[in-house]
Amino acid sequence: MEPENNKKKVTLERVKERLKNSLLHFKELLTMSEDTDVVATMTSIKKGVEFRGINIWILFFAIIIASVGLNVNSTAVIIGAMLISPLMGPINGIGLAVGTFDMSLLRKSLRNFSIMVIISIIASTLYFILSPLSDAQSELLARTTPTIFDVLIAFFGGFAGIVAASRKEQPFTVISGVAIATALMPPLCTAGFGIATLQFNYFFGAFYLFFINSFFIALATFITVRYLHFPIVKFVNKKKARNVKRGIALFALIVMIPSCFIAINVVQETAFNSNVIKYITEIQKQEFFSDVQLVNYKKEYHKKNSTLTLFLIGKELSAGQIDTLRNMMINDFNLNSTQLKIKHTGDVFDVNMQADVLENIISAKDTELKNKDLLVTQLNLKIDSIQKNETNYADKTTVIGQKYKRDILKISILDVSYYNTETTLNETIPTIFIVWKPTANVKAVVAELESWCPILLDVEKIKIVSQE
Repeated sequence: MEPENNKKKVTLERVKERLKNSLLHFKELLTMSEDTDVVATMTSIKKGVEFRGINIWILFFAIIIASVGLNVNSTAVIIGAMLISPLMGPINGIGLAVGTFDMSLLRKSLRNFSIMVIISIIASTLYFILSPLSDAQSELLARTTPTIFDVLIAFFGGFAGIVAASRKEQPFTVISGVAIATALMPPLCTAGFGIATLQFNYFFGAFYLFFINSFFIALATFITVRYLHFPIVKFVNKKKARNVKRGIALFALIVMIPSCFIAINVVQETAFNSNVIKYITEIQKQEFFSDVQLVNYKKEYHKKNSTLTLFLIGKELSAGQIDTLRNMMINDFNLNSTQLKIKHTGDVFDVNMQADVLENIISAKDTELKNKDLLVTQLNLKIDSIQKNETNYADKTTVIGQKYKRDILKISILDVSYYNTETTLNETIPTIFIVWKPTANVKAVVAELESWCPILLDVEKIKIVSQE
């Protein structure tokens, strides 16, 4: 009994040792500290915080380029502007300053960050005032409503940026990709557009997005700096050190608390928009929607009382049907605090009430027609292929019939579909149907046909069916 217990004990120890080695190997794979150049990284970030001379002009030109890209709806131009923008510098400086309790760097970063924001908004405002194009394009509109995806992109983009910047050999592709992904410039340009056109909802929405992006990039920098154990600034005067740490902690708290509420609000709004889309898709499957058409809908998110308005034409919904829609919204799609409004235009479509409804209907019909045109094209191609095969097979039957006229009375070739019950697959195989003469040497002719007919018909295999 004792040797058996010892054997189990040895086996358990081996398992523990292997598990320990696996964890150590996994830790080595994920380690970031080995290739980190702390001094060079801090020097690089501090240099990026500097904002004077050439950096001012680069920012100004980048803002104008980005504004032009947004104005003409050119994604390529916007990406080019983001690549040359120096906006990331002060944001990373704020994260580094908070992480190392460097009050002088924090003040400098905040000052230069504010200057950058002001210059960016002034430059973009001037451009849009002078620009002859005043319509809001899709690239502009995309920068007015933050979503949870913007938060995630800024947060993980910030991580990628500071990790790449901390390497001894900084990968340019990563840093360039972060500059594009985090998209700091377009919201500032959109804010300038809002001021220039006096559409302040654009200004506040875009600036809100810019603040979220900036905060989460700085937060990612702070977390990475603390994780990699960047050296904390030391003070000779302990009282001053304590005051500096308290001041930075208070600053971080003041910024973080509203940012957390903002992030929560963004998550809730994203969930609301997603649930509304699912709800709209589902309600149109109801039987009573066969006599009613949903031509448009409008959603307005508010934390306590959101609104969803449906614009319908056709047969008017009964009170019971409207109650069904409300119950579905509350019970199935978690839209408890959402008020449902029904705008019914009756049997006659009122274009003045719903200016964009006609466009939606036409767009849907265009899509339906395109799908039908595609189906017709595919069917025509199939018919052409069948007709071509029939012509080819007619020639081939003549060749075979002439070659074996002593043995074959009648011959035809058809593409036949064979279904395999075991594999549940269909396979189309050219099949030769033959009526033999009484004196035919069937076995010899079939052997010859099986050897050279696949070459004649340009196929991999054939089937031969004998008929009486």
